[in-house]
Amino acid sequence: MALTDIAARLQRGLDEKPLENSIKFDCGEDGAITLDGDTAYLGNRAADCTIRISEANLAKLIAGKLNPMTAFAMGKLKVSGDMSVALKLSQVLG
Repeated sequence: MALTDIAARLQRGLDEKPLENSIKFDCGEDGAITLDGDTAYLGNRAADCTIRISEANLAKLIAGKLNPMTAFAMGKLKVSGDMSVALKLSQVLG
């Protein structure tokens, strides 16, 4: 799943339940997706919380095939910034 597809899927979640804060998925050289309010932006923008994750693992996370807590514990994703904002991600993923 490409970042554009992931962003589109996240946008559908934001259409139903906008975030009060911003979250950025930093996929390194593959790019970034920033969720801010009711919009998913492709690209590197300032955010309240940054989640560093590979594009492949982000696709698994979005598809429900990767548990966020397990991924965090295994080092497959790293969180910087406001950790409480990262916990709100479940409302977008449904």
